This record gives sequence, C-alpha cells and structure tokens, in this order.
Amino acid sequence: MYLAILPNMKTTADTFQLQKSQLLARTRVIKALAHPTRLFIVEELEKGERCVCDLTAMIGADISTVSKHLSVLRQAGIVADDKRGNQVFYCLKVRCILNFFGCIESVLKSQRSDALR
Repeated sequence: MYLAILPNMKTTADTFQLQKSQLLARTRVIKALAHPTRLFIVEELEKGERCVCDLTAMIGADISTVSKHLSVLRQAGIVADDKRGNQVFYCLKVRCILNFFGCIESVLKSQRSDALR
C-alpha cells in the first residue's frame, strides 16, 4: 500500500539486492580464509614473504596442494606473488586482514568467558 503512495521508497528486499554483490564479494574473501592451512599461510606471511618451497616444508604437504591453497588466497586478493627464477615468493597483499584475526580472537575469548559463567 505504501509503495503505491511512495514509489521511490526502497523496500528492505530492494536494499538487500543492491548490497548483494558486495556481500558476495565479502563471502569470497571469508571462504578463502576458511581452511586451517590457508590461515597458517596468512599467519606465516605476516612475518614476511615466503617462497612456496618454505611453505611446503612448514605445512608438510606436497607442492601442488600448497600451490592450490596459495592460488585461492591470491584469487581472493589476500596475497600477492612474485616469480624469481624458478621460485615463487608470496606476501600479504593487504595487511589489514590481520585485524580480522584479532576480531576472531575476541569472539573466541568471549565464548570462553561465557562458558565459565
């Protein structure tokens, strides 16, 4: 009824549809982080760039598996790569992703506090 009176007024569903592409983009980044190996890689890259061979040794997986994880992180815009001769080095593309980890730790701390009550 109100839409007939105010045709320019957007409904909540219209607002959601306008925001959906941004929400999907965020989802892709979050999904890229949703694996223990990829979280480990990001934490290691916080310390500085690493070559694939170093990450492979740290993780204890074959190079193709580690490369696939790095590809997921690269496609999400989290890491950048730099090929030097036969080696590929990775670094964090956006260091602010580490703030996300801090937020997650706050949630976990809150959960532990709630469990003690």
